[in-house]
Amino acid sequence: MTQQAGTSSPWAQELPELAVGDFYYEDLGGGRYRSTIHAQGAWNAHEQHMAPASGILAHALAAHEPRPEMRIARIGYEILGLIHGGEFEVTTRTVRPGRTIELIEAELSAQGRPAVRATAWRLITADTSAVAAVEDPRIPPREECERWDGATEWPGGYIRSLEMYQAPGHRSGSGTVWIRTAHPLVGGAQSPDWVRLIGLVDTANGIATRVPPGPGSWAFPNVDLQIHMYREPRGEWLGIDNHVSFGADGIGLTSSVLHDGDGPFGRAEQILTLRRS
Repeated sequence: MTQQAGTSSPWAQELPELAVGDFYYEDLGGGRYRSTIHAQGAWNAHEQHMAPASGILAHALAAHEPRPEMRIARIGYEILGLIHGGEFEVTTRTVRPGRTIELIEAELSAQGRPAVRATAWRLITADTSAVAAVEDPRIPPREECERWDGATEWPGGYIRSLEMYQAPGHRSGSGTVWIRTAHPLVGGAQSPDWVRLIGLVDTANGIATRVPPGPGSWAFPNVDLQIHMYREPRGEWLGIDNHVSFGADGIGLTSSVLHDGDGPFGRAEQILTLRRS
């Protein structure tokens, strides 16, 4: 499913504002970046997918005045408008400083307008292994899953950049997948495991669609992404155990339990706006 970005790609040729490279973002310096075809969204050819966009904001939050005795436990993303492909800027700030609890923020702006705002709670860590416990059940390991080509259902460079496996019992509105990408988030830079995995989480809204996307059906974009992590994830594979609910008044919800190779580590929620396409 992975496709190289470059002049050989018809999508890249049609979007000259995009960077060229085997990564999601080119670092232009000073908080400025340029997206590649691998970050392309599914709803609009000229926008970025929220998944890598959330990853680049997590990348910025991780680098903002880091404190080794603390870690980010929750990131809340608000999608303020279309995330234009091409050049954009990320700014960070501390909203609420504290000795054991602090709130930090990152904002992505493109074409002079804010597109995504992320706030993150960073909490002090301590040894709580004596009382550690998890109620979320494990999902089937990747070895028991079948290869799945999400590009048969979704367009866009981001979906083509993924390797995905689907667990048995997958159905409309509920399913489990394992996802990874071979592409670095930022060209020439290393990102922590948890940042790279966070950059895949927004895929959850498209892995067990309740209705097929496309003309003559329904569009169901999410307007936010809320991620809570009771453990810092590691590795290259993200497991998503996913359930999608549609209300009767034009609003839906995608809920997911998140896993790495060691088991569950957190949850994600995405509120949806349902519209005829």
